[in-house]
Amino acid sequence: MPTELEDVQKQTAAANRILTDLGLAVGVTSALGHVSMRVPSEPNKFVVKGREYELDALSEMQADDMVVCDTEGFKVGGRPELTQCSEIKIHSCIYKTQPQVNSVVHVHPRYTVLLSVLGVTIVPMCQEGAPLVRNPLKVYPHVKTIQTDEEGMDLATLMGSDKAILMQGHGAVTTGKDLEESVTAMLQLEEQARMNYLAYSAAGRDYPKIPLELVDAMSNRTPLHELPHFRDVLQGKEPQRGGIWAYRVARVS
Repeated sequence: MPTELEDVQKQTAAANRILTDLGLAVGVTSALGHVSMRVPSEPNKFVVKGREYELDALSEMQADDMVVCDTEGFKVGGRPELTQCSEIKIHSCIYKTQPQVNSVVHVHPRYTVLLSVLGVTIVPMCQEGAPLVRNPLKVYPHVKTIQTDEEGMDLATLMGSDKAILMQGHGAVTTGKDLEESVTAMLQLEEQARMNYLAYSAAGRDYPKIPLELVDAMSNRTPLHELPHFRDVLQGKEPQRGGIWAYRVARVS
């Protein structure tokens, strides 16, 4: 029976591999990015991808490749030869300031990076992730890596309780209540960025977007289990969509 920490390490390693499987960390960015997860019983600690690997790529990450850090960014567990990731302060400062966050993702998605340099606001262009970009995302106006406590706190403070923030010419950060939510948010952000870039290329800077009232209408629906034709089959329970994440985990297992 695995311990809680071993289970968190296993889950976090799989989430890092999923970033590659989804195309968010491939080619020149195959070693760039990291997923972390807070330890449930010790909220001042989290598990994250480290560095100094013999084979350094997100696609190669396994449970014993994960390191344990505290919310000050210090390594407190993991193989002796491994270090924290260079940008550990992204994770530690968000966990320190946002107690509701249990998972953090930083990666360098190409369309997201491109639009941050072009200065194009990512707007709703498809259903997937439309609420995430309903309002303009904040942009951390630096290309540098986040290495100091001051830089980490600047990013965390600017981000606040938002689910995503852009990093100019560098990438993005997403958060969630769990690994599924944070990784899915990054995938949806990159899909919105890709659709925005295609529209920008086809129609110029003033391309149309999905009207915000339609985004709001999509988000404010009667719950499926309350509809007459679903009431009996769902028996008053919210529909479960965890099989999508289970499929992603299975692909990288």
